[in-house]
Amino acid sequence: MKAPPRLQTLIEEGLIDSVVRQLMSGKEAMVFVVRCGDDTRCAKIYKEATQRSFRQAVDYTENRKVKNSRQARAMAKGTRFGRQAQEAAWQSAEVDALYRLAAAGVRVPQPYNFHEGVLLMELVTDVHGDAAPRLNDVAFTSAQALAHHTTLMGEVVRMLCAGVVHGDLSEFNILLAHIPGDGDGVDTPVIIDLPQAVDAAGNNHAQRMLLRDVTNLRDFFGQFAPALLGTHYGPEIWHLYQAGLLTQDSVLTGHFEQKNGNVDVGGVMREIDDARAENAARQLRMQAAAAT
Repeated sequence: MKAPPRLQTLIEEGLIDSVVRQLMSGKEAMVFVVRCGDDTRCAKIYKEATQRSFRQAVDYTENRKVKNSRQARAMAKGTRFGRQAQEAAWQSAEVDALYRLAAAGVRVPQPYNFHEGVLLMELVTDVHGDAAPRLNDVAFTSAQALAHHTTLMGEVVRMLCAGVVHGDLSEFNILLAHIPGDGDGVDTPVIIDLPQAVDAAGNNHAQRMLLRDVTNLRDFFGQFAPALLGTHYGPEIWHLYQAGLLTQDSVLTGHFEQKNGNVDVGGVMREIDDARAENAARQLRMQAAAAT
């Protein structure tokens, strides 16, 4: 296919050889399958700020730092240069998170290059070598749902131990990859879409985001394994993290007894608003998937 202008630049720079096809177009970016020598990879083209539509961007960018003091001042003042710097910082956030999480052992796509708003990374594939499906596109047995949920709780813990909260984790941004091995190999979840990832220690909304991430996974897999619907992994994980007791080897039970105390009315209202917005976004994604 004809290369989009922003990928044509990468061809001219010798970073990719050709564009095979468009893989998807989402709320934050467009993704294309590309060829790089003998390898097939994917190129993620970030949309400009005016074209994006993910929720409550201020929550995600809170305390997001840049090293250049001039850029930081401009971002704080909201100047044109500041907005450009903020856009660049937003785009590079996913690259930083991918390298950080890969180093921590979290299963994410391997990043290869980031050039002028385009991220080159691993193409996650299924057993046939085609682009891997999202969890939302797959039906599971109860045993499979329990196994994948356990795997993903381990990934959430690894992410948090690395100081990262995904912030928008759901069945729509987790792929089911095939890993060759003995016999037929195994299918395993791969976490994608990380530009909204936040610093667990430096963002005041990190706890709320982590609890929402874990609740999304509980509710999705609970469709196939109803026993999960009564679990409380989110509060358990965050409690261990706050107490300095969370490690990658922490044994989780899914049980957590909430201590009585003053109710954070503002927090409750934000959770209600988040739930409404998440449900609306989920309905739109389901409608879009049904139309394709």
